[in-house]
Amino acid sequence: MKKYILVVDDEADIRDLLAQYLTSNGYRVTTVATAVEAAQAVKQERPDLVISDLQLEDSDGLDMIAHLKETLPDTPMMLLTGVLFDSDVIQNTLSKIVSCYLPKTSSLSEVLANVQRLLAR
Repeated sequence: MKKYILVVDDEADIRDLLAQYLTSNGYRVTTVATAVEAAQAVKQERPDLVISDLQLEDSDGLDMIAHLKETLPDTPMMLLTGVLFDSDVIQNTLSKIVSCYLPKTSSLSEVLANVQRLLAR
């Protein structure tokens, strides 16, 4: 069975690009624009991976991830954001909350490599 990925981003172009790319690489993908929609989606089907933006229209992505982790404690969470952090913040703060942090400037092949790494667990 194909691994299932939930993508949460308020930018339709990003959602569409990730969905198309990940689907073409053998994954099942659902995309949503808000934290509320993400909470509803995980109630319907448990994802194998969540990829989220940091800045959502209705929530902070880290808050949403914290709430999702309550029901999905073993599900890897990837933060894919345009907000750049220095290495200390990534190492000391983000790494305690998310399984992976990537800037949105990352190549699709780098995103895929990290998806594969996270789903190989």
